[in-house]
Amino acid sequence: MADLKHDGFLTYAYILLYIALSSGQIFFNKWVLSSKEINFPYPLGLTLLHMVFSSVLCFVLTKILKVMKVEEGMTPEIYATSVVPIGAMFAMTLWLGNTAYLYISVAFAQMLKAIMPVAVFVLGVAVGLEVMSCKMLLIMSVISFGVLVASYGEININWIGVVYQMGGVVGEALRLIFMEIFVKRKGLKLNPISVMYYVSPCRQVFLFIVAICLFLPWIFLEKSKMDEHGPWNFPPVLLILNCLCTFALNLSVFLVITHTSALTIRVAGVVKDWVVVLLSALLFADTKLTIINLFGYAIAIAGVAAYNNSKLKKEATRDTADDSDHESVQSEQSQPLTSR
Repeated sequence: MADLKHDGFLTYAYILLYIALSSGQIFFNKWVLSSKEINFPYPLGLTLLHMVFSSVLCFVLTKILKVMKVEEGMTPEIYATSVVPIGAMFAMTLWLGNTAYLYISVAFAQMLKAIMPVAVFVLGVAVGLEVMSCKMLLIMSVISFGVLVASYGEININWIGVVYQMGGVVGEALRLIFMEIFVKRKGLKLNPISVMYYVSPCRQVFLFIVAICLFLPWIFLEKSKMDEHGPWNFPPVLLILNCLCTFALNLSVFLVITHTSALTIRVAGVVKDWVVVLLSALLFADTKLTIINLFGYAIAIAGVAAYNNSKLKKEATRDTADDSDHESVQSEQSQPLTSR
């Protein structure tokens, strides 16, 4: 009984940690990038800093301090087909998503993110991971309608910010597609630090990907602007703290996934989204929520909930079928051999 209570406490602790870190990181990034606050308007540079910091910290934890062992089994073929695309899409998502904060409010950006299931489903159908059906079309329509209503209710809409946010949504959808392919790999045993290690640019192949996806665009798009700004006298302590929060957030995501169910992480994500939308109205002057905003977002979230429920039922059915097949094979293998 004591163990069950302890496990339950840890589960809730991980969920609350994830919600707090995820919400806090969004607000922290907005605060750092905002011209009215820290005034570090370089989302590409900030994202590059996050990736490099996380990769170095993962390298220290796994290779130098050996806090956690990194499992072997990663082949060049797996890197090329799964890990590299995940890292590239992760970089793209953070870059474009952070850039959107320069043009639109945190609340509106979060509302636009509700379109994520639509992007994931469409891309999933395109690559054969999802099957088109009337039910899913209805769910996708509800989500899309809700996002459109929420956008209609936005007072100060900036289409440049919308385009950046939609680009980030597409990048995240592609990352999730690649992750689904990755986790289905056979013969791999990955713990939270190991996964972070493999999807961070701390190995040669990832350094190459980061150089293409982040460093080179930063050289052409932001470095000259930073040079024109004069000495890079941005508060180093705040930037380091921002990077630490990013690392902690990534770790908390994997801890929640490891210690809870798929339903829990989806529910926690929905709760986090509402926390971000409502708190942003209190923390940032550029956030003006309207009744139409909230009504449209509520419709979109209802569609997201229906999508999550459908996905969970599908996964449960597939897991049951896999277990039945496994038991059938074991039963056949356990039968005694008879002479013919």
